[in-house]
Amino acid sequence: MKKPYLAAVFLLLLALLLPGCALEEEEDTLPLLILRYADNQPEDYPTTKAAEYFAQLMEERTHGKILIRVYPNGELGDENRVLEQVQFGGIDIARISMGTLSDYYPGIEVLALPYLYDDADHMWRVLDGEIGEEFLASSRQADVIGLSWFDAGARSFYTREPITCLEDLAGLKIRIQESDLMQRMVECLGAVPLKIQYGDVYSALQTGKIDGAENNWPSYESTGHFEAATYFLRDEHSRLPEMQVISTVALDKIAQIDEDYVTILKECAKECALYERELWKEREVEAEERVRELGVTVTELSAEELEKFREAVQPLYDSYPEEDQRIIDQIRNS
Repeated sequence: MKKPYLAAVFLLLLALLLPGCALEEEEDTLPLLILRYADNQPEDYPTTKAAEYFAQLMEERTHGKILIRVYPNGELGDENRVLEQVQFGGIDIARISMGTLSDYYPGIEVLALPYLYDDADHMWRVLDGEIGEEFLASSRQADVIGLSWFDAGARSFYTREPITCLEDLAGLKIRIQESDLMQRMVECLGAVPLKIQYGDVYSALQTGKIDGAENNWPSYESTGHFEAATYFLRDEHSRLPEMQVISTVALDKIAQIDEDYVTILKECAKECALYERELWKEREVEAEERVRELGVTVTELSAEELEKFREAVQPLYDSYPEEDQRIIDQIRNS
């Protein structure tokens, strides 16, 4: 009689203990923090894909303790609204363009000066070096913390009529984004800048309200602007990096859980930025090939003609204070 009795007691105790073990195991696998990442681009865009890769890396390297949820398509608001929310911790991480960031961090504007870099390799030597790290650290002026740099490509002009030299730009109405720097640049080149909502550019080109606009290859292709402005002048006046930023509130929460997770987060941010750059290069090539096949005329500037464009914007450079001039010289000599 004792053996059946002891077996029954053992089974009863086992049944009581197992739920507790299961609960403990379940709790051990639950995330300790879920971060929200905002991007205004669609799901298949290089920046958004890189954000998803960021989330994947964080989940793997923190063993599921820190999760990132990516919200594409501007689900959490436009860039200005997103940046404001990152500043007070309403959104944790975001990819922010130079134009938006410069409203809160004016000094960063020098990185977007026209014809500043010789090519993409030059820009990445700058941003992956001491200068880029200093700007990431100084982003605290905007009440955020810079993590890494994304590529947003080189911007060039595209127009309804062909442009082959600087003189052809004179008097043309060119749509620009909401940027004082871009306005001053277009004026230096002899054209007339017009600030028009991005969604209205196609119709403005069709109706002749504007003579042209400026953007990168993927945007030119994906918006269909190439249908209304079939001439592309590859002057690459601006190379605009974008910054991944995190809220100070979010970083403090991560540090409270484990300081090592802060290190992991920064490493993942750097890795996903390299991934984004590769995606961007692929997207640029695809976009250019497609519009060329559809009949777009692309004009390449000679070295001599490009120098005329550089000389035309020199007054813009001269307007910056001595401290910024030192940084500009460092960038040019990098």
